[in-house]
Amino acid sequence: MKTLESRISQERINKASTVIDPVFLNSPQYLSESLSEVLGTNIYLKVEIQNPVGSFKGRGAELLVSNLKDETELICASAGNFGQAMAYSCQKKGIDLTVFASFNANTVKVNLMRKLGANVILFGDDFEGAKEGSRYFAKRSGVRVVEDSLDIETVEGAGTIGVELAALPEKLDYLLVALGNGGLYNGVASVFRKLSPQTKMVAIQAEEASAMIDSWKKGEVVVHHRKLNTVADAIAVRVPIPQALQDMNGLIDEGFLVKEKSIIEAVKLIYKHTGLKVEPSSAVGIAAVMEYNNKFKNKNVGIILCGGNLTEEQEKEWFG
Repeated sequence: MKTLESRISQERINKASTVIDPVFLNSPQYLSESLSEVLGTNIYLKVEIQNPVGSFKGRGAELLVSNLKDETELICASAGNFGQAMAYSCQKKGIDLTVFASFNANTVKVNLMRKLGANVILFGDDFEGAKEGSRYFAKRSGVRVVEDSLDIETVEGAGTIGVELAALPEKLDYLLVALGNGGLYNGVASVFRKLSPQTKMVAIQAEEASAMIDSWKKGEVVVHHRKLNTVADAIAVRVPIPQALQDMNGLIDEGFLVKEKSIIEAVKLIYKHTGLKVEPSSAVGIAAVMEYNNKFKNKNVGIILCGGNLTEEQEKEWFG
């Protein structure tokens, strides 16, 4: 894939914290001694689940909405977390938001979007189907559609996590980041390339939803036409965004795929040793440490717990 000048601006990331609601900023980050002991690795957690929308997405949504000029209506598609974040930010600004989610979307996330004032339309069998619906509706209505990981604010808002993590007194040998559409990964990795260049950046996906890593390895967009069967719904992408892949150029040192069984075991392990209830997308980093343990043995490893919006069924099954 041809390398172009990055559209991600460190200067804009540095300024982003002045407009993002403080409730999303300076989230807890610390060495989990219990997890470190059981995994034989120094695990540094960045906890992005203790905010009004239960995920890191609030940072990008706040930045995006703060940059709006005349819009009074917006449309987006979401597997759930981005829609919640946009609903939160739009509600504060008095902007009408329509979110397209699939018929199979996490019901807890759908209900929270509605509670935050969004008009939620269920469309399509998966996230890609919901995106198609949002684009069609936007074309018919003339309302602007915003897209997570494509609109640069969603990437640079996530980049503020990197600024905070880079301030840890201990230097990280590895930073493992869940890779969905790429907003979180690209924002954080862009910062670390500048502020902590010695840290190896590692993208993590589920084996059952590997389109982004497949595309990175091949150097071109790889579309998965089959239905994705992963518990990590928040990072289940069939059709990569070309611009997000372009953003990834030079930002990935390694990419790992993890098994479904490992993801669920990691969710339980995180709860057992931290008391934090995270959704599966948050657990893929720990799953990677479990599966590739020798690689990370005795290293300083950063993990971003990026979301905590579980269904009632998941809570009962995994936490009793």
